[in-house]
Amino acid sequence: MARKKDPISQTRGVLYGLAKILGDVSAVKKGTVGKRIARRAAGKATGRLLGKLFK
Repeated sequence: MARKKDPISQTRGVLYGLAKILGDVSAVKKGTVGKRIARRAAGKATGRLLGKLFK
């Protein structure tokens, strides 16, 4: 049986999701989509590496 998330965690998740979407919209307006994609990929790779390192 899956644990139910508390309302604060759910709200935080929604807000982070909205922030990500707003960042994407902003990048499209400025014309820096490629830079944003590269930075997001680098951040994911770094997060995975640190996750494995401190596991």
